[in-house]
Amino acid sequence: MAACFIERKIRVACDIAFPHTIRCMLNRRQALTAATGIGLLGRWPIAAQTAAIPHWPTELRQLAPGVFAYIQAGGPGVPSVSVSNAGLVVAADHLLVLDTLGAPIHAKNFIAAAKKAVPGKPFGQIALTHHHTDHIVGLPLFPKVDIVAHQYCRQAMLDIKFPSPAWPKQDGWADGGEPRVVIPPTTTIREKTTLYCGDAVVELIPVVPAHTFGDLIVYLPQHKILFAGDVGFFWVAPFLNNGHATKWIEACDRILDMDVDVIIPGHGPAGGKKELAEMQGYLRLFKSEARLRFNQGITAGKACSTMKLGKYDNWIGAADRLPLNMVRLYAEFDGTLTPATDTEGVRKATEELTALRSSR
Repeated sequence: MAACFIERKIRVACDIAFPHTIRCMLNRRQALTAATGIGLLGRWPIAAQTAAIPHWPTELRQLAPGVFAYIQAGGPGVPSVSVSNAGLVVAADHLLVLDTLGAPIHAKNFIAAAKKAVPGKPFGQIALTHHHTDHIVGLPLFPKVDIVAHQYCRQAMLDIKFPSPAWPKQDGWADGGEPRVVIPPTTTIREKTTLYCGDAVVELIPVVPAHTFGDLIVYLPQHKILFAGDVGFFWVAPFLNNGHATKWIEACDRILDMDVDVIIPGHGPAGGKKELAEMQGYLRLFKSEARLRFNQGITAGKACSTMKLGKYDNWIGAADRLPLNMVRLYAEFDGTLTPATDTEGVRKATEELTALRSSR
């Protein structure tokens, strides 16, 4: 009888929480996790179902005629910090690049793969999904072309200060001596903008704020393909250093209502709506658990020490991002959220969490 009652509660919760189009894409386990994350099931004890994290290779994958995703390797044991994805769209006389990666060697490998797959066509335009360095560091290695981004992205890029004008040698990351400079966008947008690349229609759609206050998603309606930038993290824990959790959740709803079959995240393997809904469940659950601790007056560091994310606990980077995400959510709850990262708040929360862990 108790089991039947819980099942009924799940159905009611999901009817309240999710539009019909989203409910159709969630299996029972996903719906249960997501509904729990926003508190609709109360504090029912739910067993964590931890899935094995896959491995995926580095590859330039063709998704449709003239459309490629450059996906960098990841999975358990694979260094993942600043390892992001990129994209490529073939126009009649040039190549449109979507993000330029976070290390010189990564960018060089992407450029080489693009030239091999589409020989003879120059790079003619670059679109940036947001300002974080793991998506823009490769810019100096490309020819000087038009760079399109959200207006906030340009300003945030101008505020970036690198420690030196050239990269030191670092195995797998830099040969040494590559320029380490910011090349700001030359064209900025605030509203949906359409690019025409040969036969391909490419829509640049602002979703702000979400992961940052200057996110663009890139939608190819003819092929039902979407490059999500860091609005998408698959099997990798999202981080909120410049984000707004509630608005990010809403951005996911917007994508889930779009006519999309393939989603390329900023981090992680290629996926679709199922994977995006899973990631949205992480944000919902983290927000719900953080709110409980905030309402009880628990400090951010101590809140992290008791945080349980169930199946998301083994997502790549989940443990490391606890303080960052908790501080960001606390700022949202108390009305002090700004686009900038609260570096000092994160430092204090991390120190408190480390001390609590050590005492145990």
